[in-house]
Amino acid sequence: MTEREKKELLQDFADEVLGLGPIEQLMRDKTISEVMINGPDFVFAERNGRIELTPLRFFDEEHLRNTIAKILAPTGRRVDELSPYVDARLPDGSRVNVAVPPIAVDGSLVTIRKFPDVLLSMEDLLDKNSLVEKMAVFLECAVQGRLNIFVSGGTGSGKTTLLNVLASFIPEHERIVVIEDSAELQIHKTHVNVARLEARPPNIEGRGEITIRDLVRNSLRMRPDRIVVGEVRGAEALEMLQAMNTGHDGSLSTGHGNSPEDMVNRLEAMCLTSGLDLTETVIRKMIAGGLDLIVQQSRLKDGTRKIVQIAEVADYVDGVIRLHPIWEYHPKGVDSMGRIFGRFLWTGTIPRCAKKLVDEGVPLPSEIFSN
Repeated sequence: MTEREKKELLQDFADEVLGLGPIEQLMRDKTISEVMINGPDFVFAERNGRIELTPLRFFDEEHLRNTIAKILAPTGRRVDELSPYVDARLPDGSRVNVAVPPIAVDGSLVTIRKFPDVLLSMEDLLDKNSLVEKMAVFLECAVQGRLNIFVSGGTGSGKTTLLNVLASFIPEHERIVVIEDSAELQIHKTHVNVARLEARPPNIEGRGEITIRDLVRNSLRMRPDRIVVGEVRGAEALEMLQAMNTGHDGSLSTGHGNSPEDMVNRLEAMCLTSGLDLTETVIRKMIAGGLDLIVQQSRLKDGTRKIVQIAEVADYVDGVIRLHPIWEYHPKGVDSMGRIFGRFLWTGTIPRCAKKLVDEGVPLPSEIFSN
């Protein structure tokens, strides 16, 4: 056995005893953002926006289940046949989702979204060509001018990263209440007066659940200057919109939507699940009156993440919420490396919110509205 083989064997032994076995090396790798395990034979990793199959394997399902137990041990959570899936936050902030048989048909499933060591800035997003300078200036002014902003996008599109960046523009003296299903946002690293709240699932007896909706209601009693909800998924959308319509300007949140129009429709559907007897007209007026901007974030086929549209929620006319796109990304083609290239273009729309920003003392530079 060579020296190199000895070192590799010792490292594998240490990873198995002290770490997370086969995936420990993936957890150490700073270039990997997500780890996905589909049964003992298939371990995937996302690097630079691309998902690749790794050569790593578990011996068998029992080996994988033992590793899952190690992963969940610090969280105090467990999975079994009676409770076959769990969503939890690891001590380093990474988020893990586990599903085991019988609901996982071909073996246990694990998805780990790693917590980044370094908080990305707007400059980093510009370097990655996620947007252009004029859009960045507009978004910074929008946050400082207390516009209510929703980041829309699919899973893995970069919504949380963008929300972190937007929140970094909140003035340092303001009190921020952050509400999440599982704590991922890093606003407390850039601001001092941050109150973080995390939802709690029910216990084994089905008791003790504290929902995002409960926390949004509670946040209104915490003297917030800003309310930031990591992701709106259900009836809490109503409380969020009510807050936006009753003086809690500058609120930020994200949601799953394929376009700004789709996000508006989903918000309406979420509000209808609130259990309150509200008409579609009332809900649509709340959306139009409370929300200022929808920022559409997308992960393109080449793995890159971009802001593909910034739209203003303009008004409500004849039963319809009208959206005015301000900037859009137009793909032009694919280069020899398989990377998509295109242009960010101003649509020609001067947003109505420009007046509100002037009133807040944050006038928009006129030169940003050009191509």
